[in-house]
Amino acid sequence: MKKWLLVLLILASSNLFAQYSDKYAKYLVELRKNTVIDKKDREVYNLLEAFYNDCLQADDGALKTETSRKINEFYNNPNSKNKSIFNMFFAYQNHISETAAAGKEPDSRFQVDIINDLEKEIISIYGTVPTIVFIYKAEALNSNRQFAEAAEVISKGLQLFPNSIPLKVYKYMDSKELNLKADLLKNHSQHWMVKQFEIK
Repeated sequence: MKKWLLVLLILASSNLFAQYSDKYAKYLVELRKNTVIDKKDREVYNLLEAFYNDCLQADDGALKTETSRKINEFYNNPNSKNKSIFNMFFAYQNHISETAAAGKEPDSRFQVDIINDLEKEIISIYGTVPTIVFIYKAEALNSNRQFAEAAEVISKGLQLFPNSIPLKVYKYMDSKELNLKADLLKNHSQHWMVKQFEIK
């Protein structure tokens, strides 16, 4: 299933990454021009939340078959609305995947730019931001060595989504707050991020 997702990510944004700056700006213009915006259609928002729940919030961090089926159906449906959001989301994902597969560091400035654009796009359509954007924005800012800004995003995210395990993990990694550590170990010891960061 994870291999299928990687193929989807590459297909979704393979033309984006030859030269980031100018081509990315042109890509955004075309993307918005060719996207049908419908503020009442919440399919993309719900898919982002499902992706978050499967890949980041769940203990095993694996995309469920049902979620991948819905994503595939969304992409294959020419009448899907608000596709610009998902295309930007997967462009971000693809950049991380491609650079990791090549053994390179991601372009942190590009990470910040695309996640900021994604956040603006979601707010302009839905007026609110799903949990996963807070996590990716914090990661992008940390990658770009904007540590204070990342900490602010994590704190704001936790105010809105106090049960988010990834946000709790990142908050603990930054602050070393003992109450957060106790919560993670008591309630989320089997979560993949708790294990990955070796919180004991």
